[in-house]
Amino acid sequence: MAVMSFLTVSLLFALGLFTVLSRRNVFKTVIGLTLMESAVLLLLISWAYIPGGSAPILPLQGKGVDPLPHAFTLTAIVIGACDIALAFAFIMKLNRFERSVNVDDFRRLKG
Repeated sequence: MAVMSFLTVSLLFALGLFTVLSRRNVFKTVIGLTLMESAVLLLLISWAYIPGGSAPILPLQGKGVDPLPHAFTLTAIVIGACDIALAFAFIMKLNRFERSVNVDDFRRLKG
């Protein structure tokens, strides 16, 4: 079970990294960053997994699972959704201004 989740994390992160490095479209770059973020969150949840563990609700029977990684992951999901929405809003504004979503066209906006 753990090996399968680590392989999934590796594949998801590699796919996101490939998307970020190979695409010149800003929308696809943000989607690649989102894939990489999802891979990191899945890794965090995979590390928190305890075989045979139960929810940490009293009365506790058996090994209890630490709820802190799950709480951090839920917080990161909410913050990540807000970041993605803000990034898409900026991209839509740039698209309206530049009439393009290509990264090379945004380089002239520097400085």
